[in-house]
Amino acid sequence: MPFKYNARRRDRFEKAKYRVANWREYNEALRRRGDVTVWFSEDAVSGWSASKSGKRGGQRRYSDLAIEICLTLHVVFGLPLRQTQGFVRSLLRLMQVDLAVPDFSTLCRRAQSLKITSRGRATDGPFTLVVDSTGLRVHGGRDWMAEKHGLPKARKTWRKLHIGLDVESGQIVTSSLTTEHVSDPGALPDLLAEVAGPVHRFIGDGAYDGTPTSQTIRKAFGSDVELIIPPPKNAVPGNCAVRNAHIQMIEKHGRMAWQKVTHYGQRSRAEAQIGRYKDVIGPELRSRKIESQTTETRIAVKALNRITDLGRADYERVI
Repeated sequence: MPFKYNARRRDRFEKAKYRVANWREYNEALRRRGDVTVWFSEDAVSGWSASKSGKRGGQRRYSDLAIEICLTLHVVFGLPLRQTQGFVRSLLRLMQVDLAVPDFSTLCRRAQSLKITSRGRATDGPFTLVVDSTGLRVHGGRDWMAEKHGLPKARKTWRKLHIGLDVESGQIVTSSLTTEHVSDPGALPDLLAEVAGPVHRFIGDGAYDGTPTSQTIRKAFGSDVELIIPPPKNAVPGNCAVRNAHIQMIEKHGRMAWQKVTHYGQRSRAEAQIGRYKDVIGPELRSRKIESQTTETRIAVKALNRITDLGRADYERVI
């Protein structure tokens, strides 16, 4: 939120309290999150082996589905690839299913070119898209050697994860991983290209303010899309009529009134989703190459959407 009531005195006010209104359904959803049978359905077992490609040479032994299942357990449970191989092997043994398990080198190699087809689904009809980005650390693996042998420490690098959230369903409908040098508007074309379904409202923070960004959004969703992007304090009217209306409304009624009328507060749900990503998946990428890191984040987003499908908490304010 760019502006809040009584910002300088917020510590003197009692914080609003909320309670969960659907405890029975939410408790069952939390139990199902720890049920490993969620990841091994009959379709997963039947599609474990790869089909013949019809070409000469060696054939793949495992399908993309099998690799994705193993990498999903690797990402969600935070296991190294070797332990992931043993974990999947033990699960198949408990299920009394005679299937070979991909070794850790196969998982590492196939992750670089794995295509994650299933994306988060949006609600029926036009929906509100909220976009935001966050930084994820990259594991370097040289800290111990630098401390032990005096090696020069490698420069800390990180990646930017851009997400697009459907407010109504709580699903992450699009995601993109870039280097730290790519700005939020620069990653927007690839991020919006994966959105399936009509969008009637776009909400983003002040980083997306500008004419080129507005043209990119309208090119992707049409000229009727409503843009909710806060202009800076020193903004002046320009060629965009919608942006000029936002500036005039803020000058006349204040920024807090503008937030309430435009429902800009819904952007906090994207921030909450980012916090959920780092809490469940972690703030660090385990893969070393950008291709594998992209696959890792796409699998993580797909897993979070699967968890959302199991059930969400409905909060209501306590008066």
